[in-house]
Amino acid sequence: MKKWLIPVLFVAIVFVVFESKVYYPPLPISSVSKKEVISKLKDSPKNIVKIGDEDGFEWFITRSELGKSIEQGTGFRSIRRMLGEKGWTLDSENGSAYFFKRGKQTLIVETEMWTKKYVILHVEKGWNK
Repeated sequence: MKKWLIPVLFVAIVFVVFESKVYYPPLPISSVSKKEVISKLKDSPKNIVKIGDEDGFEWFITRSELGKSIEQGTGFRSIRRMLGEKGWTLDSENGSAYFFKRGKQTLIVETEMWTKKYVILHVEKGWNK
């Protein structure tokens, strides 16, 4: 066997793994790929980006700050700003769930640390009306 074949195969495998983002944990939704999710956020000038609609929820991704809890990081500020633009104000929190109010309506936002760098959240459809 030629000596160059093994290094070339190794480089090809590393490239495929890196490009497909297979090393990231599974997404909580199946309608988008890991690569699409990361690309949407990187290509957007916004700190929070919608990644899909699934199971009656709108799904978003935002960056987190390493070493900080969601409440301290830019991800939380992005969530509050996005909802605040539609009249929602933070009422309370319980673990990874945040409760927002607008008049007599209550909206629950559930967050999940997807990786050290990214937070995924979902909100009931119709929150922005």
